[in-house]
Amino acid sequence: MDDSFNRQQTPLQSAPSAAVTPKSVKVNVSTGNGMDIEWKDGHKSHYTFHYLRDACPCAMCDDARGKQGRQPGEPEKLAPGALPMFKPAVKPDKTAGVGKYAIRFDWNDGHEAGIYSWEFLREYCPCRECASLRKTVMDGSKQ
Repeated sequence: MDDSFNRQQTPLQSAPSAAVTPKSVKVNVSTGNGMDIEWKDGHKSHYTFHYLRDACPCAMCDDARGKQGRQPGEPEKLAPGALPMFKPAVKPDKTAGVGKYAIRFDWNDGHEAGIYSWEFLREYCPCRECASLRKTVMDGSKQ
């Protein structure tokens, strides 16, 4: 079955492998500061734990984001008139590498299904430069 019509052009599809290969990865669980990745091409990315949880690439989270029209990393939208409920700070209870291609988090809210590939993490790097590139590509695909 050809599902190419569902695929969206992404900024990294033609990127060299150094762009999606981490040189170093630091998960700052004890400080709660999130995760820092230095990529082999020299780019540096910082992800807050809240951003990572909202970007979870598992099928369940991806479906929920799609229903709300959110991109990975965008927080959940409240229903009109709803008051935000208190939630403890999002942080991983456990992290683990997945082969040489990804990292997995066991979150303190009980969720542990997402496998964050290096390619996915670079694709959704929250820095201004990468966010601008994603926006440009997405705006171009709407025309």
